Amino acid sequence: MKKIFLALTLLSVFSGLHAAAATIAVYHTSDAHGWYSARPAQWDKQNSTRSIGGFAALSALLKKETTPYLLLDSGDMFQGTPEGILTKGMASITLMNQLGYAAAVPGNHDYDYAEPNLKVMISSAAFPFLGANVYYKEGGANADYLKPYILIEKGGKKIAVLGLAGAHTAASTLPANVKHLDFRDEAAETAHWLPEVKKQNPDAIIALAHIGMDNDLALKMLDVSSRTFDAAQPGTTLAVGRAAPGIDLLLGGHNHTGLLTGYHDPVSGAWLGESRYGLSYVTRAELNFDDATGKLTGIKMSLLPLWVDETGEDAAVRKTIAGFNAAVDREMGAVVGTAAGDLAFSPDRLDSAIGNWLADLTRTAAGTDLGFQNSDSIRAEIKKGPVSLRALYQAMPFDNTIITMRLTGAQLQRLMADNLSEGGTAMQLSGMAVEFSAPAGKPVEIRLSRNGREIKPEDEFTAATNNYLAYGGIGGAAFTGGKEVKDTLIPVRDTMLKDFAAGPVTPPATGRIKRLQ
Repeated sequence: MKKIFLALTLLSVFSGLHAAAATIAVYHTSDAHGWYSARPAQWDKQNSTRSIGGFAALSALLKKETTPYLLLDSGDMFQGTPEGILTKGMASITLMNQLGYAAAVPGNHDYDYAEPNLKVMISSAAFPFLGANVYYKEGGANADYLKPYILIEKGGKKIAVLGLAGAHTAASTLPANVKHLDFRDEAAETAHWLPEVKKQNPDAIIALAHIGMDNDLALKMLDVSSRTFDAAQPGTTLAVGRAAPGIDLLLGGHNHTGLLTGYHDPVSGAWLGESRYGLSYVTRAELNFDDATGKLTGIKMSLLPLWVDETGEDAAVRKTIAGFNAAVDREMGAVVGTAAGDLAFSPDRLDSAIGNWLADLTRTAAGTDLGFQNSDSIRAEIKKGPVSLRALYQAMPFDNTIITMRLTGAQLQRLMADNLSEGGTAMQLSGMAVEFSAPAGKPVEIRLSRNGREIKPEDEFTAATNNYLAYGGIGGAAFTGGKEVKDTLIPVRDTMLKDFAAGPVTPPATGRIKRLQ
């Protein structure tokens, strides 16, 4: 009888050991930009009317997960919809608390209402915000509201998560908002912190960052599993992994890229993932551990579309979102005018109908020769028909004002050289025309003209742009050399409202920027 009891006991022990969690799932989101609810997947030609995304769909998916999991976010949480903007990010925090996020890093746009607002968001979060590379310029201490890293116990495993804000944040939010902060090189800071992290003997190390693996892959969804990247661009997760060996999983964002099956870097051994834009997809990384040794043996990754007809929606989360929607709809549901045609993006990433319209409004409102708006400031098209205030906020979510100055032809040449590439233009313009060629691996060649006359380096013009670009935001370095700089205090969005109030808005023709073969 004793032998039978001992055998059963040993069987129970070994069964328990085998049953111990040998797999941990990591779910990752990034660049939600305030898209809390499901919406039609208009970018997907085969599923353009099919509903995708949102926190309710994500929550429903997570409730079906049978493996212990962590939920992480790489930033840019709220800037992009009225619900996110008018609550200044608090709607994001409420929903992320409800879903049980374990950690997040701040994206550049999470500083759009300045650091004090971000601190309020963080103080309301039930999870930590991370940023190992964010320091105060005065004194050199780490930003006290961000932890460099955390350790999380999950399923019997100890997982370290190191956080990295993008060094680009110094210029990719309003520079004045973060002028007192030092966003240090992501790879160098990872190499600095990793030895301390390793001393904690974690079973796996994750780096959570608001940078992507390769800037040339921006705005794409793709499978890079068979590619090789000989060189890592500075300021990328690929550079982080190669500068600091020992990271198992690198989860990034900012570039709105989606990696369908992740990427296993043969140089560093790290797995990399990115989760697209607008909370339409979520990355699932499965960390597998050896039952006997407890060592991490491998990672499997996939980018999961949040098709509502497949995931379902969590009723409690939908109720939370409905509360935000109801409050916003009282103001945002008002019709402000009519669009006579689609104010659309450009399929070839050159000047667009909506970009030309906004640049024209900027120039007209300021009474200048030229007008400019950065392409990335325009976040949604405005469709033909009645236009709501919500549509304007979704198209232009940033509270930018119009700045005027004087620029020379040489400065305009630099401005366009900084914003034109083989992939298209990052600048929309009014009052001038551009012809350019951008052969792969060669400097861009540009010809500028106004009223049919070539612009010469010594020519001078009055110009208007938004305050983000004027004070050195990405793509706006040439504006910082302008003369007679003046803030008109005219909000860009107010020019949009005024134009719709004046009557139906007709989309301008395109063709101001031409790519030469």
